[in-house]
Amino acid sequence: MVEEVKYDEENIVKLDWWEHIRLRPGMYIGKLGDGSYADDGIYVLLKEVLDNAMDEYMMGYGKSVDITIADGVVTVRDFGRGIPLGKVVDVTSQMNTGGKYDSKAFKKSVGMNGVGIKAVNALSSNMLVHSFRDGQVKTIEYSRAAIVDDPAQAASKEGNGTLVRFTPDDEIFKGYHFEDKYVEPLLKNYVFLNAGLTINYNGKKFFSKNGLEDLLNENMTAEALYPIIHLQGDDIEIAITHANQYGEEYYSFVNGQYTTQGGTHLAAFKEAVARVIKEYYNKSFEYSDIRMGITAAIAIKVEEPVFESQTKTKLGSKDIGPEGPSVTKFISDFLKKELDNYLHRTPETSETLLKKIVDSERERKAIAGVTKLAKERAKKSNLHNKKLRDCRLHFTDTDPKGEKSLNETCIFITEGDSASGSITQSRDPNYQAVFSLRGKPLNTFGLTKKIVYENEEFNLLQAALNIEDGLEGLRYNKVIIATDADVDGMHIRLLLISFFLQFFPELIKNNHVHILQTPLFRIRNKQETIYCYSEEERLNAMKKLGVNPEITRFKGLGEISPSEFKNFIGKDIRLDPISMKKSDTIREMLEFYMGKNTMDRQVFIINNLRIEEDVEL
Repeated sequence: MVEEVKYDEENIVKLDWWEHIRLRPGMYIGKLGDGSYADDGIYVLLKEVLDNAMDEYMMGYGKSVDITIADGVVTVRDFGRGIPLGKVVDVTSQMNTGGKYDSKAFKKSVGMNGVGIKAVNALSSNMLVHSFRDGQVKTIEYSRAAIVDDPAQAASKEGNGTLVRFTPDDEIFKGYHFEDKYVEPLLKNYVFLNAGLTINYNGKKFFSKNGLEDLLNENMTAEALYPIIHLQGDDIEIAITHANQYGEEYYSFVNGQYTTQGGTHLAAFKEAVARVIKEYYNKSFEYSDIRMGITAAIAIKVEEPVFESQTKTKLGSKDIGPEGPSVTKFISDFLKKELDNYLHRTPETSETLLKKIVDSERERKAIAGVTKLAKERAKKSNLHNKKLRDCRLHFTDTDPKGEKSLNETCIFITEGDSASGSITQSRDPNYQAVFSLRGKPLNTFGLTKKIVYENEEFNLLQAALNIEDGLEGLRYNKVIIATDADVDGMHIRLLLISFFLQFFPELIKNNHVHILQTPLFRIRNKQETIYCYSEEERLNAMKKLGVNPEITRFKGLGEISPSEFKNFIGKDIRLDPISMKKSDTIREMLEFYMGKNTMDRQVFIINNLRIEEDVEL
């Protein structure tokens, strides 16, 4: 018999605005985290404040933004118009209040929902706001969204603008820290999208003269086959080139917002750029051949943009504005005129691009038979795919706006039945999938994409990720390589990373690939258990737990029981992201580490060999 649950007036609870944000922060800023990853919540808080400064610049006010981050405290000073002094309290502490509802004041803003700065307020232990306007200043200070200081408006000699200082609440962002490797790319994107803007950050200056052309030059890891095509118009900017690489690489933006999941504007761009190029050459090329190896950036401005989640990573708007054309027509018309004209004016680029398309077409036709058969095999296998234990929610789903974000969707790639079984029993089946490898995968260096379809492991993995036609269909935000920390495990990691770099480099460039850290030791006594991921952590744990604690060394993932494994893939999961820098050249890296230059590699290993002492247990 089911126990009756009481439901009456006492069960109806009304939360203050700040209580709801603190209770369900994931609905407002995605994940929480401690700053170890680029999508952690503290960077979203920084971005919410910066977006307001960028909106001022885009409307023509202020030429610089000053930012300092020290001891966990963030200060952002813009030189825009300043918040209207009589509304500073409302703008910072009343939900659905803000200037961006008035399209006359903020025609093409990112934030349209009046939530951003309020989320910063609610999730900070302290927030101070100064609004400088026409020789006056209004100041307001909060502690966890409660006003602690509200002095009267006063005279000021400061120039117009807004200063926001906030300290993320360490009760929510436990042990948080800001990392420059995540802050600086964010700031660079702002200056690439706002050519002429200067951002000063902790003594560094960020500035871009050439906008999206600078962005591609900053981010490309393969050499461009022809000079970047840079096109600009009212409310649109585009940069395009191709490289000798598999896959497609895109950077898309709306009103200065980096839409990492694309949306209507990116879909329209991909369709239009391929169609215009096809019509220019007047040949029956496949769109996929035209786009193979493309690297491009697109930024558009939209009135009252609609995003598919609060974190604004995917555009849903179909129209440029209430009275404007559709997003598709706007982008298509621009490319039809500007890109077509450019190709006619620049025959050297046209010839290089034609050769690239023909080469891509030739390779595709060479593997066409294998591809068709492999697709059918993968589709059939996926119905009964014993390698894949799928999860219920996927990155491509509509955001449920629950306690977790779809950013938490992931797939663990593991080797062997025992490790696969432990993760499968320990995982969250809503967000975590498991793909089981059989032994060591093939070294794909120097092979063509034909091998992706001929090799059953890679064919099924590609099908599980759903990335054959690009990242738009990617079913998991994180692709996590989960292998033992021994020589064989390291080799499997290297082979998988080589596979992704060779055929799907955009997976790594877009920060989707990670290595799972698992503990080397378990140290415990009757009162406490500590898991240690390094020798230093082991020594600290032994010191903390005192005399004769029990010490277990884990030799492989399969040795860890499912009940214990739950601790390592839950909220305290430790991941090492696989990332690439501008200086990393894929072809050269793969040639050195995975090619046949045995002697060069041997010399490198000898010169960099470190002798580890046996661990005393």
